[in-house]
Amino acid sequence: MTSSELKTLYHTSVSGCHRALMQEYGRYVYSIIFNKLRLCGTQEDIEECFSDVFADIFIKLDEDQLFGGDVKSLIGTVAKRTAIDRFRSLTAAQSHMVSTDENDMSELASDMSVEAHAERSELRRLLLSKIEELGEPDSTILIQKYYYNRKSDEIAKSVSMTASSVRSRCTRAMGKLRAKLAEIGITE
Repeated sequence: MTSSELKTLYHTSVSGCHRALMQEYGRYVYSIIFNKLRLCGTQEDIEECFSDVFADIFIKLDEDQLFGGDVKSLIGTVAKRTAIDRFRSLTAAQSHMVSTDENDMSELASDMSVEAHAERSELRRLLLSKIEELGEPDSTILIQKYYYNRKSDEIAKSVSMTASSVRSRCTRAMGKLRAKLAEIGITE
């Protein structure tokens, strides 16, 4: 669904537009949310986040913010950011729970190394910040290719380029990213 089709449908019937958005992008949004929350949230958390995403999208629709660019990219971004916020709130709430029963202490023992987990988290944060420093469309191309496993032709549609241009931009962006990571001492 293009932004012009969405605008036409919105001016014809607001509820019809909402229904069409849910039908067109519901599975896409659900998969993004599910992938972010499946390890820390319940089914209810996932469904609540799904509702929050579409509520935010409908608000943006009422404010004419969806009519400017690529609708799918904007919806994907809203879904991802909302799911990340929900993930953070759920994991923060879980980390503050303390059991008073001494028998539950055995549940705390784990193979997970807190130090290794913290290091991976910091590495991910640094990697994402360096990807964002590349600017558009390079950052979008790398994120869609390596985080969402999208193919070049799919990415090309979302960034209005040809698939071969996306592949060459991706190669150059990876070179730039390697250089930026090397500057801060991170090598492959």
